Amino acid sequence: MSRKPATSENEVKSPPETPLLDTVRIPADLKRLEEKQLPRLAEELRAEVIDAVSQTGGHLGAGLGVVELTVALHYVFDTPEDRLIWDVGHQAYPHKILTGRRDRIRTLRQEGGLSGFTKRAESPYDPFGAAHSSTSISAGLGMAVARDLSGERRHVIAVIGDGAMSAGMAYEAMNNAGALDARLIVILNDNDMSIAPPTGAMSAYLARLASGRAYQGIRDFGKRLTAHLGKSVDRAITRAVEHARGYVTGGTLFEEMGFLHIGPIDGHNLEHLVPVLKNVRDHGSGPVLIHVVTQKGKGYPPAEAAADKYHGVAKFDVITGAQAKAPANAPSYTKVFAQALVEEAREDDKIVAITAAMPSGTGLDLFGKEFPERTFDVGIAEQHAVTFAAGLASEGYRPFTAIYSTFLQRAYDQVVHDVAIQNLPVRFAIDRAGFVGADGATHCGAFDITYLSTLPNFVVMAASDEAELKHMVRTAARHDAGPIAFRYPRGNGVGVEMPERGQRLEIGKGRVLREGGKVALLSLGARLADCLKAADELEAAGLSTTVADARFAKPLDCELIVRLAREHQVLVTIEEGAIGGFGAHVLHFLAHRGLLENGLKVRPLVMPDIFMDQAKPEKMYADAGLDAAGIVRTVFAALGQEARAARA
Repeated sequence: MSRKPATSENEVKSPPETPLLDTVRIPADLKRLEEKQLPRLAEELRAEVIDAVSQTGGHLGAGLGVVELTVALHYVFDTPEDRLIWDVGHQAYPHKILTGRRDRIRTLRQEGGLSGFTKRAESPYDPFGAAHSSTSISAGLGMAVARDLSGERRHVIAVIGDGAMSAGMAYEAMNNAGALDARLIVILNDNDMSIAPPTGAMSAYLARLASGRAYQGIRDFGKRLTAHLGKSVDRAITRAVEHARGYVTGGTLFEEMGFLHIGPIDGHNLEHLVPVLKNVRDHGSGPVLIHVVTQKGKGYPPAEAAADKYHGVAKFDVITGAQAKAPANAPSYTKVFAQALVEEAREDDKIVAITAAMPSGTGLDLFGKEFPERTFDVGIAEQHAVTFAAGLASEGYRPFTAIYSTFLQRAYDQVVHDVAIQNLPVRFAIDRAGFVGADGATHCGAFDITYLSTLPNFVVMAASDEAELKHMVRTAARHDAGPIAFRYPRGNGVGVEMPERGQRLEIGKGRVLREGGKVALLSLGARLADCLKAADELEAAGLSTTVADARFAKPLDCELIVRLAREHQVLVTIEEGAIGGFGAHVLHFLAHRGLLENGLKVRPLVMPDIFMDQAKPEKMYADAGLDAAGIVRTVFAALGQEARAARA
């Protein structure tokens, strides 16, 4: 990778030299290049991605793996008129650079900057937003059908990969696409050789043959001919032919779904990619799947050597690959959960752990090292993960299903029907609860308190600090009466003293940390530290303040709530979740107890009813009014002291 000399004055490295990339602002500029120039362009594009992400942090490995594929797709197809959909949008950093956003690429995941995922509002080159996985084929099929209904002519290309083919939704979409026989191009980016490796020149030759005019013409003629013999004969003959070809190309599964399967081919060889894409663009009909094999982290040795560690990265040094480390003032919540679960599992061989393709993200890689036979990574398949856990629970095991809040949303029907209705003791460890900073709205854990607390039989807890999380892991491990969930935020704890072993909490009982007489702050979850800061400010202003940690969103600590309501003039509930959660349950309880009729001023503080874009967490808390200053303002406003509220 060619680089300009570093600036000696401030030691800031200059960006890589990219003379060819500098001539490309939008995909139309690619058309002026000769095919033989594309490999050089790909090299420069890869260097630009590495340099940009080293400054912003973000998803690195997946994007490096699709550099050549990105160049080839934009070179062959006419985007944005042709719709290009990236599944798992973190693959799309090279795409962003080629589609008019290079001048902002170093604002990735920053406040007011580019999203780390594809986003419709950001560019016409992003026809569909993607941050969760396995949605591209369904969305692409919808676009293809809309095109056909409108009598228009355009290509629709869905790029799916980075594990996304492990989710059932992808196969549901392919089954439907095959039945409709709609013209849809699916690129399977197989970046861990999980299906089949390319077989060199022979594979490339077969791919060109299968994608060319001659083969597709014969295939289409055969379809028309056998159609006259009836649907059953048509299907039998077509499948027999494709099944035979599948033995050579490895595409039987996809052919059975009605797709023409091409590949596998080397996704880093533009001399293979471009001719195949051109053939698919110009010939044939019906759905087609091009199997492209790539290497995650391609072209950057540290990422090639450790694809898991370089999937998502902090800022890093381009030369050494060393990533910036967070201050070691407190352990991360994720690590506390993982270590506490290991402690419980050492004493209970019925405890098992389940993750949906996020072993390191959820901390279960630590559990897996000690208990590999009791650790299950089910792939990007949250629905399956939940029902799989329900099956384990039904046989007397104690499954801990560790899933980010935003991803658990995908399995809500299974949570309701397969767990809650049957009252099975599945344990849900809900990571990334609340704001998640740079990952923005799509990964924000806003809704789990609301969507779980509405369910009969559920126990819902929220950890206010890392010690409480340890207690909640033990509580969940010993709770066999039904489903139980505990949520905790992204990032590090607050630095409290850690117990040697977690204690079992009494279900539905909170705790009071400080006593006062006029204002009560009832916190659920990790906003407790800010409640204590707010109490200090309120005390300094002459307002005696009680601070309580609810611990449980369900069941409520009714005794505690009654006492706070009767003994205080103002009651503020604080939670890092959407409207309809803990505060709503408290208000419902107070209303039915008649405790809102004696002048009590209740103010629920929740996350705002908007999808908040990425920013630093402290800025998000401030904007949401969930920091100490926001709590103080709420109390003053409730007391009618608007001037003091404005100054807070």
